[in-house]
Amino acid sequence: MTTKTVGNSGIAVSALGMGCWAIGGPMRLGDLEVGWGAVDDDESVRAIHAAMAAGVTLFDTAANYGTGHSERVLGRALAGRRSEAVLATKFGHRIDESARLILDVAVEPEDVRASCEASMRRLGTDYLDLFQLHVGDLDPARADDVRDTLESLVAEGSIRAYGWSTDDVDRARRFAGTGTCAAIQHTLNVMQDDPEMLALCERTGMASIARSPLGMGVLTGMFRAGDRLPDDDVRAQRLEWMAYFRDGRPNEQWLTRLSQIRDVLTSGGRTLAQGALAWLWARSPVTIPIPGIRTVRQAEENAGAMAFGPLTSAELAEIDRLSAPVAGDLVR
Repeated sequence: MTTKTVGNSGIAVSALGMGCWAIGGPMRLGDLEVGWGAVDDDESVRAIHAAMAAGVTLFDTAANYGTGHSERVLGRALAGRRSEAVLATKFGHRIDESARLILDVAVEPEDVRASCEASMRRLGTDYLDLFQLHVGDLDPARADDVRDTLESLVAEGSIRAYGWSTDDVDRARRFAGTGTCAAIQHTLNVMQDDPEMLALCERTGMASIARSPLGMGVLTGMFRAGDRLPDDDVRAQRLEWMAYFRDGRPNEQWLTRLSQIRDVLTSGGRTLAQGALAWLWARSPVTIPIPGIRTVRQAEENAGAMAFGPLTSAELAEIDRLSAPVAGDLVR
């Protein structure tokens, strides 16, 4: 199991993608730091190349990530190799690149077109494979207009397909099964199942692009109770949706639940991270996880999960048996 198709678009990709939020570096949304701290662009490029060498072809970024910096680094890494990659990016906000600020929502037709052109310029390409709305709670009526603009961009050849990054099933339905909408990007991991969104994607022929497949690092086993992240890391911020960390420390109930399922996830020689990715492939045939990476080691470990493939149905059932959700703590 090494390849999948992005929904009904016909776009073939590796079964595993690479998320590029973490390589964007610092950025702010209001008073909040929503980057992952300082980055080494040279190491980011090496990590992208390592992922490609290991068979990864899908790279998911956004204009917001480092307010354009992630796209620029990805474009640098893919210079002369554009045909080897499938590029997915996101739009929906104005950004101030010099100040590293994410500004207001901007989804009028002229905004969507300007965002598309700016992303193509930063990525060094004349088309985008997948262009995704990055405003998860956008008014559904406004989303209809965005969808019409995206259809026009497909017809013009600027993008091949589009999608929406949202955890709201009702909003996802506004795009589902229409035109060339090929994917919904949403939170999905072994701690946060999303059966309703998966059912929608399966029924309407869309890919489930699994965001936070490793729980922002918690599911890799790299954190211990009491570990504290620096204040310039988004995981240290008090954000409503941040289930993985509490005040910069790993959620102890997540760590407890992870210990309960560790043996199943690591069966057959997998690392914890590889087991968490294997759970996603076993959960639904339409899932494409996009774990974020910052280093060559992470790129190689994550890509190595493809050689193992999905968990078995028996292993999936055993995880369900061992890890009943903890109300109010392991959900979005």
